[in-house]
Amino acid sequence: MKTLKKIALIIGIMVLTWACTDNFEETNTDPNRTIVGDIQASGMFEPLLYNGANAWQNYTWFWNNELIQFTAFTGGTTRQEHRYFISDANWQSVWNFYARYANNALHMHNLSIEQEDPSLEAISITLKVLYLSNLTDMFGDIPYSEAFLALSEEGVVKPRFDSQEEVYRQMFADLEEANNIYATNPIFIKPSLDGMYGGSMDQWRKFNNSLYLRLLNRVSGRSSMNSGDKMTEMLNNPSKYPVFTSNEDNATVVFSGNDPYRSQFDNTNEGSFTSSGRKLTEQLIKMTVLTNESDEQIYEDPRLAIYGKKNPNTDPNLPLVWKGTVAGCTESEQSDVDRGTSWLNAAVFCRADAPGFFMDFAEVQFIFAEAALKGLIPGGESAARQYYESAVAASIEKWAPLGQYSETPVVISSEDISAFLASDLAAWDSLDNKEELIGNQKFLALFWVGMEAYHEYRRTGYPELTIGDGAIYNDFILPTRFAYPNTTMATNGENAQEALSRMGGENNMKTPVWWSKEAIE
Repeated sequence: MKTLKKIALIIGIMVLTWACTDNFEETNTDPNRTIVGDIQASGMFEPLLYNGANAWQNYTWFWNNELIQFTAFTGGTTRQEHRYFISDANWQSVWNFYARYANNALHMHNLSIEQEDPSLEAISITLKVLYLSNLTDMFGDIPYSEAFLALSEEGVVKPRFDSQEEVYRQMFADLEEANNIYATNPIFIKPSLDGMYGGSMDQWRKFNNSLYLRLLNRVSGRSSMNSGDKMTEMLNNPSKYPVFTSNEDNATVVFSGNDPYRSQFDNTNEGSFTSSGRKLTEQLIKMTVLTNESDEQIYEDPRLAIYGKKNPNTDPNLPLVWKGTVAGCTESEQSDVDRGTSWLNAAVFCRADAPGFFMDFAEVQFIFAEAALKGLIPGGESAARQYYESAVAASIEKWAPLGQYSETPVVISSEDISAFLASDLAAWDSLDNKEELIGNQKFLALFWVGMEAYHEYRRTGYPELTIGDGAIYNDFILPTRFAYPNTTMATNGENAQEALSRMGGENNMKTPVWWSKEAIE
């Protein structure tokens, strides 16, 4: 019996703590049981890229938008994430996703070394960091140095949790290693497999280093990380650290629309996607629409009609207007606040060939804008303004081509972008607090980019969000992290508990992560 219990424990740890793959059936059913060399590293690339991008979109829709008040499910009570009703099963699912994909990226890395494929060796490192950075940003301290070693020579079945500072330092080292490999100009053997960059190592290298900037920015509030020095080094050495320089470099996965390269929300109807549940919020509308003294809507962010659509089921005698529902509303308020509220634009997002966004040029420009404003990189406020305006323009230009898919096509001209940058919504002089202005516009630009808006809100505190009266499930506190799943606490409790003690809190959604504004203050 003791032996059986021990076996069950090890299996539980392997499956649930590090999350072996469960959706790479055709190429790699279980990487923890595949002998290196049995399959080609290239056989793992497409699932990592396409399935990962689809999950990224789903997390945007299901988690990020509800937590950060882009949308709120006020069409019923079957989903209450906007009220912070989040269970252990949710924590487990999120933990498993990021760990599973990181594990498979590491397995592709081992295969690529065995098969002498440096292109996939570098890409696997970039993808591993992409997924593990989100795991640590969602949960705090995580296994990194000892992760995924259960069936290695070390046989680590209960990995220690590295502090988030240690995790970030290791991710930086990994991204440096990947950058050096990309610098050797390896050849991507099968470019047709790559639905993001067509096998271009130059663009993968830019993504790797732009991701590096994202993570440097994330921990920039911690002076011990010397983020500004590294950003300045990268900025001054573009040949050594190339980063995104236009929307042509965006880390965007292009789905052909043909099986199996279809977007997550293909064949999703408007009701299940938005009109029966997830509606645009007051928070989003107030940040994207200007009204006059008579409360008439007189101007809007040119992206809004691409992000969303006005509710057509309103009084035909009244003009259609943008109306947001109340995130975190009570159940008794729900019917009133939901009436007539605007929807997500299903015509744009629910297409077989709708793209998946990992990162874009606009984000890089926002990072430089903030860094210049704070004196982390040279240039001061003048440079900050230039980076900021470049960032806003790049975001609108990224979304503009998707306007063609709206039921009423949206066309955005260069004059429209200039008008927006001169408007009270986005003009550099519209707010005295330039840090807030940058944070607000970055928030809008991060629409539909994974969990990034949620991460950035916890780091900066922008935009100012209003917590609804119905957000009772976390005592009216927007979740500061996700809690470690019960399975992790049961199978690796000693290490997890040590991590919680180091983070200074309990295993709940109120303990701030190390890089957050709350933890630093």
